[in-house]
Amino acid sequence: MKKKKIVLMRHGESQWNQLNQFTGWRDIPLSKKGEEEANYAGKILKKNKFVFDMAYTSVLKRSIHTLWIILNQLDHLWVPVYKSWKLNERHYGALEGLNKKEVEKKYGAKQVILWRRSFKTIPPALHSLDKSYLMNDRKYANLKESEIPLAESLQMTYYRVIDFWKLTIIPQIKKNKNIIIVAHGNSLRALIKYLSVISDTDISNLDIATGSPIIYEFSDQMKPLQYYYL
Repeated sequence: MKKKKIVLMRHGESQWNQLNQFTGWRDIPLSKKGEEEANYAGKILKKNKFVFDMAYTSVLKRSIHTLWIILNQLDHLWVPVYKSWKLNERHYGALEGLNKKEVEKKYGAKQVILWRRSFKTIPPALHSLDKSYLMNDRKYANLKESEIPLAESLQMTYYRVIDFWKLTIIPQIKKNKNIIIVAHGNSLRALIKYLSVISDTDISNLDIATGSPIIYEFSDQMKPLQYYYL
């Protein structure tokens, strides 16, 4: 049976990952380690003879820079890159910028695990006035106010990611395009939940490593088969 493969990857470690802070939609750059992870991922993909016709990423710089580093390693900087807010990390609301250990001390580890890992639990929302920093960001100038979240559960992230997958990415895979998607821990958890039919309960156990290529295999009829780290 003929198999189609796409590459999924979470960006390399960001500066706020390094500091153990909730990041979400905050546009935080890669750490030095994150740059090294991206370079290593590019080398591994090159060693395994992966080639790409197009690439997708979010509008956040940690994801974009990771993709640039990989494409540079592959001598693929000419490949068309498509960026969408629908591949952004989930919005962590009022938690963004806070240290995870400090949040645990305040709210308890059980509550923080629910906010981070569950499918439907929404973290504390931004005050509507605090939303202005996103509404004034040119990255989101074409979005309706209702599309800019104050906070998101994984379920809310799932809806936008899967919408983008069905309408934009699937048609390109059907054209036999070789695709790499560099996104975020939760946007990729949402996509893998959909593709692998993971339950709302079991998705809490899925974690995505930074800077490690994931190969997702499909049948010739576009049925998801399996995924694994390269």
